Amino acid sequence: MRRIFLLVVLSRLVLCAGADPLPQPLSLEQALALADEAHPEILLARAEEARAEAELQETRSDDDLSVLVEGRLQYLDPAEQSNFQETNDSQAQLRVAKRLYDFGYTRAREASAEAGLEAARWQGLDARQSQQLKVMKAFFDVLLADLEYTRDNEAVAIAFVRVDKLRERHKLGQVSDLELLKHETQYEKVLSRRTASAARQREMRLRLALAMNRPDELPADLVLPPVPDMAQDLPEVGELYARVLQGNPSLKALRQRITAARQTLEAAARRYGPVLRGEMLANYYNRETRSTSPFSAALVLEMPLYSGGREDAEAAKARARLLDSQARLSRLELELRQQVLDLHLDQEKLRRRAKELRVREEYRDLYLDRSRTLYELERTSDLGDAMVQTSAVKLELARIRFQWLLNRARLRALAGKLLDGQEEKGENG
Repeated sequence: MRRIFLLVVLSRLVLCAGADPLPQPLSLEQALALADEAHPEILLARAEEARAEAELQETRSDDDLSVLVEGRLQYLDPAEQSNFQETNDSQAQLRVAKRLYDFGYTRAREASAEAGLEAARWQGLDARQSQQLKVMKAFFDVLLADLEYTRDNEAVAIAFVRVDKLRERHKLGQVSDLELLKHETQYEKVLSRRTASAARQREMRLRLALAMNRPDELPADLVLPPVPDMAQDLPEVGELYARVLQGNPSLKALRQRITAARQTLEAAARRYGPVLRGEMLANYYNRETRSTSPFSAALVLEMPLYSGGREDAEAAKARARLLDSQARLSRLELELRQQVLDLHLDQEKLRRRAKELRVREEYRDLYLDRSRTLYELERTSDLGDAMVQTSAVKLELARIRFQWLLNRARLRALAGKLLDGQEEKGENG
């Protein structure tokens, strides 16, 4: 099983190394699809699932048929009064044994392993969701970094024009040294801000590349996602929490952990109980005596009489694991309730803020048109400031919309849905 898993992992890594280059431009849907391409976080979840599956197979094989062949080359110095003076006491034996019934012990262990595998599968879904959310956030951060650079680049261009004009006037003695230094200081400030924005563009692209498991390929151009309909009514908090309570993969994983712990506790209570086993022996003896027999079959009942403190210790350990899982489940339910409430309230605030910004955007567009007209008529105009303010409003509106989309994706993930539109499944992959 381990060899098979390692081969799968290596094949995925080879495929990833020889994967096609990133699409240009890159859409959000394409970026989310790349989130599942052998990312280490996903591989770790698959490794945990493979381990749980191996444990289940091991448990199921405990009561399989056991076939053993034993050969013995043996020299014997017989007693003088023995009727069998043969010194070659070599023998061969074929032993076939099978546990027939252990009064629920094996069944409890198998049920515990099955629940553990199911929990690992739900944890795998949670890992995929988390990685997709990281990719989505990184994708939006790249777009915001580009908009920030556009705003700061416009500010630098405007500040440079102003400083250049002031320098000419300073040469003519129309502007004081203090006034010139004041504007040059402002120019250096906006220039530093643009430099920081350019660095942030590369930083955000690197984060997106790492989230997609493409560290050597920085995405250049990204496709803006469609503008979301933020006017639609939001479900009530109670309805959202009901969806999360029913479909959240972490909750489902913990419920399976509780089932596994209960079955482990049941197995601990039956571990030192009676066992009924069937045995068949086929023997060959080089030195036959009156007590040797070529074949025998038996039903063997084992009845442990004393196990010391081992049974109590194992039961206490299983009980502690059960209590731990139950406490984690209760804590997670409270945390999810708080997360749902926070996301719901945040969506309401974002919707209100977006409405305000759309009105301001319309105002800034009209103001920019007015400033451009005055500039073309060679009248006094604040065209540069109007352009910067317009870019700033568009940046803030984009930030609000992206946060809305991210919150909506988080609510979907909390309810057990993958962000690429697939329905939830209790399996990883």
